[in-house]
Amino acid sequence: MSYRNILMAAASLAALHSTSALAQADDSPLEQVVVTGTRAPSGVRTDALGGSITVIDAQAVEDRQTRVVSDLLRDVPGMAVSRSGPVGGQTQIRLRGTEANQTLVLIDGVEASDPSQGEFDFGTLIADDVARVEVLRGQQSALYGSDAIGGVIHYITLDGHDAPGVRVRVEGGSHHTAEASARVAGVAGDLDYTLSAADFTTDGTPGVRDGLRDLDAKSHTLAGKLTFAPLPNFRVRMVGRYSATSADNNPTSFTTGLPEDGEAYFASRARYLLVRPEWELLDGRWTNALTAQRNDTERRNYDAPGLVNSKTDGLREKLSYETAYRFGSDALKQQITLAGDLKRETFQNVPISGFTSQNETHTVINKGVVAQYDLDVLERLNLGGAVRYDRNTLFKNATTYRLQASYRLGGGLRLRGAAGSGIKNPTMIELFGFDPATFVGNPNLKAEKSEGWEVGGDYSLLAERVKLGLTYFDSRLDDEIFTQFDRNFNSTSLNRTSRSTQRGVELTAEVRLGKQWRLDGAYTRLRARENGVEEVRRPDDIASANLSWRDPGDHGGLNLSVRYNGQMTDVFFGPPNFDQTTVPLKAYTLVNLGGDIRLWRGVSLYGRIENAFDQKYEEVFGYPGMGRTAYVGLKAGF
Repeated sequence: MSYRNILMAAASLAALHSTSALAQADDSPLEQVVVTGTRAPSGVRTDALGGSITVIDAQAVEDRQTRVVSDLLRDVPGMAVSRSGPVGGQTQIRLRGTEANQTLVLIDGVEASDPSQGEFDFGTLIADDVARVEVLRGQQSALYGSDAIGGVIHYITLDGHDAPGVRVRVEGGSHHTAEASARVAGVAGDLDYTLSAADFTTDGTPGVRDGLRDLDAKSHTLAGKLTFAPLPNFRVRMVGRYSATSADNNPTSFTTGLPEDGEAYFASRARYLLVRPEWELLDGRWTNALTAQRNDTERRNYDAPGLVNSKTDGLREKLSYETAYRFGSDALKQQITLAGDLKRETFQNVPISGFTSQNETHTVINKGVVAQYDLDVLERLNLGGAVRYDRNTLFKNATTYRLQASYRLGGGLRLRGAAGSGIKNPTMIELFGFDPATFVGNPNLKAEKSEGWEVGGDYSLLAERVKLGLTYFDSRLDDEIFTQFDRNFNSTSLNRTSRSTQRGVELTAEVRLGKQWRLDGAYTRLRARENGVEEVRRPDDIASANLSWRDPGDHGGLNLSVRYNGQMTDVFFGPPNFDQTTVPLKAYTLVNLGGDIRLWRGVSLYGRIENAFDQKYEEVFGYPGMGRTAYVGLKAGF
């Protein structure tokens, strides 16, 4: 689809606004509240945002039988997912053409990226039994500081009030895959509680073309959320999460430059903690929150069982205060939000054979302050702006901004737009190195800087049972950090002197026909270029469609997922000189079929087929994706 055709579609959308007999007679603002689009403790309605946000609710997660969260993200506009082989392989996401480490990832409010790597590996995140995802697209550093260039992904497990009871699930399937989870949640007086555990294991499939070694993967998760509310205007929320993942991987052949069968694997462990007291004053007009969080992540890489190749320990501790005051009239609602962040990150590359300068413990401290203003006029016009100032112990101080506006015209049409800037600080490994024989750090790196804007519109009809969205975005990135290799595979990080650009169009559709039928569709046309050259692992075209049907008596349901990933490129260091070259990756379409049937009250049998047509594909050059697989399981809820 060309940009000309897309712009013609936008004109057609505007025409529908004035001519369609199906359009709503009155506006009915969408009252869905999200916590990611603002620093105000009370959250913000999605229809008050000028920027783009996608919410994947718990019902969609359940209907699609999601076990790997990264697969769910394939249904988000602008999202490209790259997994190195089967489940458990390193999994990167690239939002709106940005780099994999330029999107902030939150899990129940905790910054989840590895403090050492500066990036979150989605191969380590297996879906909880009841969860939702909020994805805020576009530069958000004015709210969150470093990392939020492409946007923010917030994975949120539901609390006891929203999903009470006991839930148990067990399943098995192809490649000796087994998964089990249990969850108990509810409300007892002033306490809202959720406790859950999950275990996932698979023998996997070969991660090498014509390989013989199946790549095993194991993941274990324990999580809990507690909210204690002894007073109507005071509550304390506590989050704890422990996850441990181990998965086989393959070394690179120094003959072919491709991955080859071996004995390598990695093991990671992450512990997340969060404590957040919240209180309201002046009849709820003044809201406050104080948050203390901690992310302790360790990663071990092995060449063979018991033979450690490298270790990293990363620790992130963050303290935040947020306060928001609402004032004005019903016709003119205003809110001022102030926030302050103090973040301390510590990194150590653990010695293997002996202590060197590469093994020293390094610490970076960042202080940031945020000022945000929001205006709502007659629940039609929404304006907002935010500015943030960051001081860092290593980098130049930074100021970022965010502006947004939306206007509800009536008849179901809402126009919106946003502009902002973003930064991404160098990672610990980029700064301080990994191994003096292979990767040398560069303490003189500058932070990456991005600036961009977007315009779009949302059109709803049939009493908001049908919603269509169209967005055009345009961004540019300066001082991009890249890895420079020499002929001996030694490397270091540098800032580019050239500029990279990302622009594209996102189309979305949501259809809700009663409680039976649900259709969600998304399409993205992307053009991401670095100094005029196509960026790797960013397809020009990405599309998805999910069709779900539920029996009116809730005796069962069916789901069809179709996900298309267009042609893209990757890099390859091949013989004879092992110079970096660009190679093509062909387009592919994955089709998943799933369904469930109620056996008796609270107990259901379910099953699914993934990659039903056994599509052969690679998301990373040399790493074949998984073929057709099938799973069956039982779930019970009381």
